[in-house]
Amino acid sequence: MDRFAHSAANLLVGNDVSAASLECTLFGPTLTVDSPCVIAITGADFEPRVNGIAVPMWTALALGEGDELGFGRRHELARAYIAVAGGIAGDRWLGSMSTNLMVGRGGMHGRQLQAGDTIATGEQWRPAVPGRELDASLLPHYGDRTLHAIPGPHIGRLAAPSREALFGSAFIVGIDSNRMGYRLDGATLDARGEELLSFGVVAGVVQLPSGGRPILLMADHQTAGGYPAIATVASASMPVAAQMAPGDELRFAETSIETALAMRASQRAALDSMS
Repeated sequence: MDRFAHSAANLLVGNDVSAASLECTLFGPTLTVDSPCVIAITGADFEPRVNGIAVPMWTALALGEGDELGFGRRHELARAYIAVAGGIAGDRWLGSMSTNLMVGRGGMHGRQLQAGDTIATGEQWRPAVPGRELDASLLPHYGDRTLHAIPGPHIGRLAAPSREALFGSAFIVGIDSNRMGYRLDGATLDARGEELLSFGVVAGVVQLPSGGRPILLMADHQTAGGYPAIATVASASMPVAAQMAPGDELRFAETSIETALAMRASQRAALDSMS
């Protein structure tokens, strides 16, 4: 969900950004180290601890055999990422080790991790350096729940009041949201016009079904859709969106493509600084 946090965790331990990591939603696991390794924890602060002692986030940490990694309570954000030098080893499906729970493929045999599972790692492609860290100034602005969004190809279908509501009012992530998309509660938007043929969509697209309740497409979104695409959230704002949970409030800020590209370049530069 949060590609920045996932990529940063991998880079901190010397992995390629595409290596598999553990994504922890709303709470963290308890893990016992079977052999010495280097890890990094990024994203949400779930109060990580090694042998009961607090450890820093966004930092490469050396763990020894028998060490126990645990977590406490959640602080605001929704998802933490744990990367291990060498990458997490799992089942590969369609070129990826991501777990698809809907079809039961990839990752840990297509399912969530369970108590007693042994998590294997791959081979390191470059040495991991404990103590390496990412400065807080380079992180996305997770505390600002404003998502920069470019008007979509069907923005013209919105009446003026609905466009003003889209970019001028607050929305709440609905309780029926998931990894495919966030259903947003708030102003009811009205899109006029005839039914659309299905077209390709990407993460960040804001669709508007006939009921007027917008949907923000997330990591597990479908590949095509026929609802009007009224906006697309800038890729640099998607890490912020990924860290939201049902009940969280967000706003859309109308943004130009030029500004969105500049934001993305800045975020890439932060990750490149660790390469």
